[in-house]
Amino acid sequence: MPINIPDDLPAGAALESENIFVMREGRATTQDIRPMKVLILNLMPTKIETEIQILRLLGNSPLQTDISLLQMATHESKNISQEYLDKFYDTFDEVMDRKFDGMIITGAPVENISYERVDYWKELCEIMEWSVKNVTSTLHICWGAQAGLYYHYRIPKYPLKKKMSGVFSHTLNIKDEPLIRGFDDVFNMPRSCHTEVRASDINRNPHLHIVAESRVAGVGIVTSEKGGQVFLTGHSEYDAGTLAYEYDRDMGKGLMPSVPENYFPNDDPHNDPIVSWKAHATLLFTNWLNYYVYQRTPYDINDIGKEQ
Repeated sequence: MPINIPDDLPAGAALESENIFVMREGRATTQDIRPMKVLILNLMPTKIETEIQILRLLGNSPLQTDISLLQMATHESKNISQEYLDKFYDTFDEVMDRKFDGMIITGAPVENISYERVDYWKELCEIMEWSVKNVTSTLHICWGAQAGLYYHYRIPKYPLKKKMSGVFSHTLNIKDEPLIRGFDDVFNMPRSCHTEVRASDINRNPHLHIVAESRVAGVGIVTSEKGGQVFLTGHSEYDAGTLAYEYDRDMGKGLMPSVPENYFPNDDPHNDPIVSWKAHATLLFTNWLNYYVYQRTPYDINDIGKEQ
């Protein structure tokens, strides 16, 4: 089944060129099917690229999914026009009276700032609090995962000595977890971060479970007790060239970044990267949408939150 997006969202053409099943809004309204309603809070400065990356993964699910895009009203985006945001994105006050089967909160390039100093932190806290009663399951990615763990469970973040960038192998801790159903015992996931959360803090909370972690990169996937929240500390959604783009960008800024680990053949940035995470990324998003959203959400979307 397809993802349902606005007729003229630019990401649609890119996805269709990759043979991803996309249903335009006009066609979807004629089908008598209860689609999953998924809200994507896109905090990344590269809005369109992030849309494509996430929609690509959601589009491989057998479920029809209606997508809504959310922006922060208290933050001015510098890398995308306000006209684009006004056309394709809602603000929180426009969706707060609605219910959603699923929600995704992306990463954001604000790791080196304390949470409370992020200009949209107060608004983000309101959204995360709202999600508890109005969303069946919320998937948090990278900084979004750190922010969610901090807000909901007071799990702190810690600065790393240098930026962690690369593709790292992760091992499953809980093999009967529906989220990783069909996974190999070891899988790869891109990481790109300046800070980390630690297993020792998470393990002290009985409501949280570390599903997967890396010997090198640390905590990888965390779930809450009832699956209402999923925290993904890496970037399974990244394209083949995303880490290369970040490396070149940082080189251009004179930051002298380390070459992303386990990414370029022979660790040579002149070589094309090898993708080793796409299959598990697709399975991860499909499992989340199926087992944590579709299988747990009520048929009447207005009943979401009544039993939580």
